[in-house]
Amino acid sequence: MPQLLAFSILAFILWVGDIVSVRTRSWLPSVFICALLFLFGYWTFFPQDIVEIAGFQTPIVYLAMYLLITNMGSLLSFAELTRQWRTVVIALSGIVGIIILLFTAGLLVLDYQTIVIATPPLVGGIVASLIMSQAATDAGLQALSVLAILVYVMQGFAGYPLTAIMLKREGRRVLIAHRKGEWQAVTRADTTVVDAGGPRLFKAFPAGYQTPYFAFMRLGIVAFAAWGSAQLLSPVVTISPFVLCLVFGVIATTLGFLEREPLRKANGFGLTVLILMVFIFDGLKRATPDMLTQLAVPLVTIVVIGLIGMYLASFLTGRLLGVSPAMAFACSLTALYGFPADYIITNDVIRALSDDEDERALLTDHLLPPMLVAGFVTVTMVSVVLAGLFVGLIA
Repeated sequence: MPQLLAFSILAFILWVGDIVSVRTRSWLPSVFICALLFLFGYWTFFPQDIVEIAGFQTPIVYLAMYLLITNMGSLLSFAELTRQWRTVVIALSGIVGIIILLFTAGLLVLDYQTIVIATPPLVGGIVASLIMSQAATDAGLQALSVLAILVYVMQGFAGYPLTAIMLKREGRRVLIAHRKGEWQAVTRADTTVVDAGGPRLFKAFPAGYQTPYFAFMRLGIVAFAAWGSAQLLSPVVTISPFVLCLVFGVIATTLGFLEREPLRKANGFGLTVLILMVFIFDGLKRATPDMLTQLAVPLVTIVVIGLIGMYLASFLTGRLLGVSPAMAFACSLTALYGFPADYIITNDVIRALSDDEDERALLTDHLLPPMLVAGFVTVTMVSVVLAGLFVGLIA
């Protein structure tokens, strides 16, 4: 397949996903539709390496991830991160709920090894699934090795639409209160560190100097500082460089080194998201029809029981912390897919709920920060630690 044809097909799928999301007002999220189309493509005419053929190989994917996560940090502030402590507690409670129910009710229908190997991928991303898959292979459990990957690949089919439903409920609640004059938006004066002219530290620069390359350079510097810090700390403590990219993005924006969403100013946001989205869906090439048939029962059982445990735990914790059930469950659901799907789904819902820019800004301030924080806590941080612990439980 020629490179440009592969690229055009992938872009077409993402475009169709957006159209369906808009037409259904996010009842069918774009990521859900795209996942179905990718699955159909791999089962029919896609070459297995269509994403690589299109030019999206590992180095550029990681570059896009570093830049986009640093860019996401520019949307937050330390005050915002502090305010999100409830989100962290709720997200962690959702993971605990999954573990408790799988190791109680789950053991009534599935064997111990299946539960141990499938749990970390269910609450995490590709790293957790690869750790458990390799551990299962080393233990001679080939079918469960495939299951670890399959749980990671297929969990989004449950998480995407459920998240959209929860966020729409929460968004409607906010809009109704806002339109009645009863909604008190959180003041974020501390994040106003830039203006339309550019980042605060470079206000003296002539407008002609503030080019897209300048924005890319500053993003690269901040991301490199985050990556370098992770490397320096690695002998003492293992911290994902992606987590540090988020933190360093917050710091750089607070200091005025970055403006809000510099990637948009550099005209690189759309392409960066495209690169990451096709990389995520590339994992579907592992999910063959035979694999789905053989592992359908344990896969569905694990996902259903896990979701019930997640909902119960997040509901109870949300009640205790004064967070609505819909918002609490949505934050916990980020464990099923993480970044950037959490960002994409949230923006899909915001666009679907209102055409008014002020209302969209209100919804963005309310919905996006907790979803981003929850996604990083569950997928990027907790799931990797959990996988490391669960490897030792394989008998």
